Amino acid sequence: MIYRGKERKLVLADGSQYFGTGFGADTGTRICELVFNTSPAGYQEILSDPSYTDQFVVMASPLIGNYGINRQDYETRHPSLGGFVVRDYNDEPSNFRSRQTLSGVMKELGIPGLTGPDTRALVRKIRDQGTGKALLADADLPLEEARSLLAAAELPRDAVSRVSRRGKETYIVPGEGPRIAAVDFGMKENILRSLAARGCSVTVFPWNVTAEEVLAERPDALFLSNGPGDPEDVPEAAGLVRALRGRLPILGICLGHQIIALACGARTYKLKFGHRGGNHPVRNLLTGKIEITSQNHSYAVEEASLAGTGLSVTHRNLLDHTVEGLMNREERIMSVQFHPESAPGPHDSAGLFEEFLALAEL
Repeated sequence: MIYRGKERKLVLADGSQYFGTGFGADTGTRICELVFNTSPAGYQEILSDPSYTDQFVVMASPLIGNYGINRQDYETRHPSLGGFVVRDYNDEPSNFRSRQTLSGVMKELGIPGLTGPDTRALVRKIRDQGTGKALLADADLPLEEARSLLAAAELPRDAVSRVSRRGKETYIVPGEGPRIAAVDFGMKENILRSLAARGCSVTVFPWNVTAEEVLAERPDALFLSNGPGDPEDVPEAAGLVRALRGRLPILGICLGHQIIALACGARTYKLKFGHRGGNHPVRNLLTGKIEITSQNHSYAVEEASLAGTGLSVTHRNLLDHTVEGLMNREERIMSVQFHPESAPGPHDSAGLFEEFLALAEL
């Protein structure tokens, strides 16, 4: 299907240009970090995952939009994706759950898209050169002006504070189940659904909550969510973990995993092109089994820095051998870099929530 819209282009810092047709919102000139995702499905969840804040996502799967958008699968109420770059956008979806087109939703949310470029070439370039800034603009913007804008631009470092809840919210599950205090750094809704399905009542706090505010709720455990950006940009979160370490059982996912590592004295670093997709193989070192996982992150924990932190490696990525999970059994701390709650995605690691509740004796 040929989508007819305004001619637009994507410009990279090296001067390469990728032309196509705009869909979604017409936001003029926008600069974001350029990343890619290899998932064959799940563009609605990617659109609404706060971890993609300030990022243009190149979809490796060529056909996007074909099953539309439904009301149930959003991962946040306020999507903040920088934009989509796709090979073939379909504006005539066919699915019994569909209520809107992807382009229509993106117009409402102020999110731009570009269809038509050779996304295979873009993915290869990102893999070879690493992630970096890119500019999305009308096709007639002079190249030198685009490159000047890119050179002068600095990507924001306050994404977590922009996507986190502004105040405390409580989700009660009837019964005597565990009470979880969750810190929202950009938390996906399916994490809440996954905890509720296991009988947990959850009180969600904004990103800069204090240890005193958490303890005032008398929770049984602390959960640290996923979120966008560099974990070193939220030192308040590491301070929270240091204050509560040993006082509450702690589980971290994605950004929460990295924050736990920083709080315990380890270091993190930025990956060349990150991990984003639904088929990343991870070895569970506790069981010896290989789990297929869903991932979305730019940073990883430096394994050599774990000495003396009390943390041991529990999971390892089989593609690049990076650290994918940590544990301190004595202090009842667990974390994983991947997403056990992924939707859509593999369910190999869905039992991690039960593993944590068992470790926390809840």
